[in-house]
Amino acid sequence: MKRDTRPVLPGDGDSDYARYMRTDVLLDLQRRPEETVHRDELLFQVVHQSAELWFKLAVAELAEATARVDAGEPAPAELHLARATLAVRLVTDQLDMFRHLSPAVFQALQPALGNGSGAESPGWRQAQAASRQLGQAFRRLLGERGTDLPTLYAGDPADPVYRFGEAMIDWDEQVALWRVRHYKIAIRVGSHGVVGTKGSPSDVLARLIDYRFFPEIWQARADVAMGDGSLA
Repeated sequence: MKRDTRPVLPGDGDSDYARYMRTDVLLDLQRRPEETVHRDELLFQVVHQSAELWFKLAVAELAEATARVDAGEPAPAELHLARATLAVRLVTDQLDMFRHLSPAVFQALQPALGNGSGAESPGWRQAQAASRQLGQAFRRLLGERGTDLPTLYAGDPADPVYRFGEAMIDWDEQVALWRVRHYKIAIRVGSHGVVGTKGSPSDVLARLIDYRFFPEIWQARADVAMGDGSLA
């Protein structure tokens, strides 16, 4: 018996897949060939637009993780934070597409980009804000549990709160890896100027590589590793 594939959902498109995914809108968000100054504008836009979508998902998962932490539920919060971390890993991996952009090609793209900068990414800015809110929620959880980071990290790694702290480290580390890859790609295509030039975009991006959302957790782990996590 032949399956009925006629669309039943409202909206534009000749199939329910097209209507649900809104592919008519999605695939029309890139500049048309007659509008481009170089054919690789499509590559450039697809990488950045898909990154914005992954960041949108990451922010939603960070928000849910924060809500679960505030509800005293670190175990489900850990799962949501793992999703956010994976989303940023995928954003990092797709930067490899920029290996196909030579400095000459990037220079040819410049007129189409105006004064735009990746630092203006709304997805990334929202991820920064959501990370700060997550850190605040974790500190509240520790207070409610009557503990602190040295005590936590000297304790049982199977503790759901401990495990969530480690998930926060995973998130922080993945964001740092994304920054490193972003920096290296920017230098490779020549979009950030001479490496080491004070005040240049490359210099600013390089200084952000070591930034951490949760430095106190990193420090607590380091103290235990160095034998400085004594509770005495």
